[in-house]
Amino acid sequence: MTTHTTRTTAPVGVPYALTRLGVVMEPLPGDPGEAEGVLNPASGRTPDGVLHLLPRLVAEGNVSSVGLARVLLEGGVPAGVEREGVVLAPDRGWERGLSTAGVEDPRTTWVEALGVHVMTYVAYGPLGPRLALATSTDLRAWERLGPVHFRYAEALDTDLNLFPNKDAVWFPEPVPGPGGEEVYAMLHRPMWDLGWVRDGEGTHLPAGLEDDRPGIWMSSVPVAEVERDGLAALTRLRDHRLVAMSEHPFEALKIGAGPAPLRVPEGWLLLHHGVTGELEPGFDQQQRVRYAAGAMLLDPADPAQVLARTAEPLLEPETEDERGGTVPNVVFPTAVEEVDGVRYVFYGMADTKIGVARLDRLPGGAA
Repeated sequence: MTTHTTRTTAPVGVPYALTRLGVVMEPLPGDPGEAEGVLNPASGRTPDGVLHLLPRLVAEGNVSSVGLARVLLEGGVPAGVEREGVVLAPDRGWERGLSTAGVEDPRTTWVEALGVHVMTYVAYGPLGPRLALATSTDLRAWERLGPVHFRYAEALDTDLNLFPNKDAVWFPEPVPGPGGEEVYAMLHRPMWDLGWVRDGEGTHLPAGLEDDRPGIWMSSVPVAEVERDGLAALTRLRDHRLVAMSEHPFEALKIGAGPAPLRVPEGWLLLHHGVTGELEPGFDQQQRVRYAAGAMLLDPADPAQVLARTAEPLLEPETEDERGGTVPNVVFPTAVEEVDGVRYVFYGMADTKIGVARLDRLPGGAA
């Protein structure tokens, strides 16, 4: 494992920092299923307690599947992987189009109350990138719940199902909903430009929103409904609320959620990515952007409220592996796991490799 230790200090209010440690996974030479990269992994533990990554594996033509790889430790630190095959491939009609196909950027959350890992992923089907869910008890066998459906909200004067969506991840436990009831909540990032469906259609913003940049939203389903109807209820989301928009220079173009939020003394710690640069038309493999990792703290009493956020990135593209690849200048956090009391963040490096960084709580934070 190559190492490069650089620490970026968070501002007051978000007392956390990331220290990069190196590369843990890169494309296997000669494997056509990884010809265009391994990146943006989910993570979890199998029933025997062994830590695994679920990387996005990109074949030629930008066709993605989700793999499974056991994490190898050196001195208790993630240092490599042992591949265990593909667990999800784009073999359903809504995951494939005439010129698109993929199950992309999985995020997994172990939801103790449900006894399952809940995976969100991007199904790149006939109408572009849409969110879908799958669940598993062992990380190996996944049951698709199907595409996410957002209940119509008259106050927004729009239908979120019309729009492409990415960067979705669930909270690991029930949280207070807008009416005080306990809910299972999912963060996600709708994108308002419908020009990809119909040339010239342009941007359609929800009522009350004037900024057309993609931001982080939260939708939810009541715990009581899941208890009554089973896991399929997780696909039926409501109470859509805007959580955060771009505020700082390192996230000038857009932001999106990273790994599942972590419950910390200060609230819910959400790592996120911020994007600068220039977006070209379309969705595939942008070349003029720069992705950096930031963080925000969400209110445990109302997770749609941001208590604090980083004005500077915790991690930004600096190494050769982060600056050169399929999409250069990218660090993209998607998973966080604890090993022997230390938290490690796994992140995509230039859409080509997977890196790991240590997440530290800085002195002076709330007890």
